[in-house]
Amino acid sequence: MNKNVRNEIRKGKKIYFWDNGIRNAIVGNFQPVQSRTDAGALWENFIISERLKNNRYNESDAKSYFWRTTQQQEIDYIEEVNSAYHLFEFKWKEKKNARFSKTFLRSYTVASQKLVHPGNMEEFIL
Repeated sequence: MNKNVRNEIRKGKKIYFWDNGIRNAIVGNFQPVQSRTDAGALWENFIISERLKNNRYNESDAKSYFWRTTQQQEIDYIEEVNSAYHLFEFKWKEKKNARFSKTFLRSYTVASQKLVHPGNMEEFIL
């Protein structure tokens, strides 16, 4: 792993759209979410964009990251607040628990880990 924490976390890049309608236009799919093969990706884009909008509106100083290793271990979303890392995993279908990369957990001080799904999304967005 990279010794520079910030560079390692920033290494992976993902593109999110403020408006899922734009995303849908680009991929050419306007079907209802229940019949889509990309429902998980659509959900992740929606929930992250709403969190970022809320953080900006509330003038949060949280720094946002995406993390992935060359072995394809990843964490969907990380927020750094006061040097503490808060990890989030997004699932379209509700699950009881999420698995977070042991590599990341061994290497960094983690303040919290949370699974976000449609049933608890308001806690995450607000």
